[in-house]
Parts: sequence; structure tokens; C-alpha cells
Amino acid sequence: MSGLAILALHLSHFRSHRAARLVFDGRPVALVGANGAGKTNILEAVSLLSPGRGLRRAAAEDFARRPEALGWKVAAQVAGLTAAHEVETWAEAGAARQVRIDGKAAPQVALARILRLVWLVPSMDRLWTEAAEGRRRFLDRLTLSFSPDHAEAVLAYEKAMRDRNRLLKDKVADPHWYAALEAQMAASAAVIEGNRAAAVARLMAAQEGAETAFPQAALEILQPEGPVDDLARALAETRRRDMAAGRTLIGPHRADLGAVFAAKGVPADQCSTGEQKALLISLVLANARALAADLGRPPILLLDEVAAHLDAGRRAALYDEICALGAQAIMTGTEPGLFDSLGARGQSFLVADEAGQSILEEM
Repeated sequence: MSGLAILALHLSHFRSHRAARLVFDGRPVALVGANGAGKTNILEAVSLLSPGRGLRRAAAEDFARRPEALGWKVAAQVAGLTAAHEVETWAEAGAARQVRIDGKAAPQVALARILRLVWLVPSMDRLWTEAAEGRRRFLDRLTLSFSPDHAEAVLAYEKAMRDRNRLLKDKVADPHWYAALEAQMAASAAVIEGNRAAAVARLMAAQEGAETAFPQAALEILQPEGPVDDLARALAETRRRDMAAGRTLIGPHRADLGAVFAAKGVPADQCSTGEQKALLISLVLANARALAADLGRPPILLLDEVAAHLDAGRRAALYDEICALGAQAIMTGTEPGLFDSLGARGQSFLVADEAGQSILEEM
């Protein structure tokens, strides 16, 4: 199965890279170099070829190389869902991020109609033990990979909720000010919750049908207040309580993702660090398998420092699964030996920084 792929990538004044160009052939990619060489910055640049703020959730101005702060640009030639495309995204100093596809201006959401990306970064290692917000973002990123309209629903819900919260903080009591906002929140919430439930069902099915070295995670979407059948009515009924709190206390923005190590029946937050990492990798691989079934080709995987947390057997198993999928996985690591079991099935590049100059050489 031929997957989606980045074929050429050009960075200009992006993070540590004044100028960098990489050419890929569709195979998995290993970026090898010392800490601080700029490997993760390359992954972050690729992550901006999808809607949103990228794998670090940074603001547009944060991508600009310092100290120049002249603005930045990422350009790529990609093998997309239906055709090859030239994709550019950039921001001038002090301006919002822009997108151009095949020479024409486009909204960020259009990127999801060209590529699908799934990523795993070291900050996610705390996913099962941190606050619910991180798991909710993780769930929404997985959901977005299946449902490109999910981002628009989330944005519409959050805008209406911000306006409602402003009314609550100002102690506005007139119900007419709330009705339209609560109706918008309810309509968007129905889309959000439907998309999330469908994504979890797809992930569970993709795990059950796979022979893998990584453990299956039983997933559940949790709501602190329990199921809400009619959100608009529930919001109307809880205005007084929400006004006292100064914010909205029910809705999909309060959801959490519960996970259990299925074979052991142990909640993810009570598993060992290694088991928690294995569960994360299992979900990322399940996401890729499910997308491959939906789209007829696997997504691009961005895996930052993933090999360093696995023993040799699990590393080999991970590379075997990536290659069996036919996916382009772009991975980072500090030592070439971490990718020995990938061998000739992938490309390897040395990434270095010498006196502020990016060095990128195929190994």
C-alpha cells in the first residue's frame, strides 16, 4: 500500500533552521543527531502541513528563527490523498499564519483534505497522569484525523462558549442573551461528541484486529457530569451555578479519555512508565491502521524520540509494523544504532548545527 508522503521539504527561518532542504522517497525516515541539532524542529514543520498549531501547539510568531524574527516559511511537495501538491505555509513578522496550496490561498482546514498526519512526541508520555485537558487534546487530534470537519465544530463551540462565559462573568441575567449561544453550543457539541465516539470506535476496532507487539487499550469517553441528553436545556438550567463559577461547567469541553491496559485490566494511569508508552504507541498504530482502511493509504507518522524509550525487540516490532503499513514515518533519535533494525527499508539523515548553519546529510 502506497502511503501519503512528504517528497521534498524546504524550511526558511524556521526555528533553528535559517535554510534547510530535505528530499524523501516515501520510505520511513530517521533523523539522527545530537540534542539541540534541530531534529524536532523538522517534525514540527511537517506537522504544520495539517490544520492547527502543530505538535508543540505554538503560536505563529514562535516559529520564527531568533534573533532575526523576520517571519518563517515551510514549503513541501507532497503525495496527497488524490494527487501531488505544492503546499506552503508561512507567517510574516507580527502577522497570522497563511496557507497556499498549488499557488492558491487556502484556509488551514483545506490541508486535511490533502494529508493526514498522526504524531507522538515525548510530552505525551505524561498523557495518562496529567490533567484531562491533555487527553482531550489527544482525543481531538485523533478525531480530526478521521473527521476533518471536527476542527470547525470545536472552533464554533469554543467561540460560543467564550461569549457565554463573558455574559456569566458580567452577571448578565436576561435569558435572551444566552439562548442563541446555547443553541450554537448544543449544535456544535452534537457534532463533536459524534465525531469523538466514532473515532474511539474505530481505534478499538483497529486494535482488536491486529497482531502486534504493543498492548491493546480499552478506551472510554468520560464526562464529569455524566451523559447530557439535551445540552441546550441543561445549559439553561445551570446558568445560575455557572454564573457563580464564572464559566461553563458542562459540555464536551469537560470530557476526558479513559484508558485501560486491556490484557491486565489496569487503568493506564496505574501502569508502569514503559506500559504507558506502549499503550500510546498502540493507539498511534491503531489510528494509522484505521485511516489506511478508510483512505486506502496510511497517514504520515511523526515520531519524536520514540525509539529511545523502547528495548531492541519493541523497536524492531515498531519498524516492522510501520513498513507493513507502507507508511512514511519520520522519526528522530540521537544515535544511528536506534534504527539498525530499520536498515535499508528507510532513509537516514544526519542533522547537525554548526555555528548557526543547518547541516542535513543523507547517511
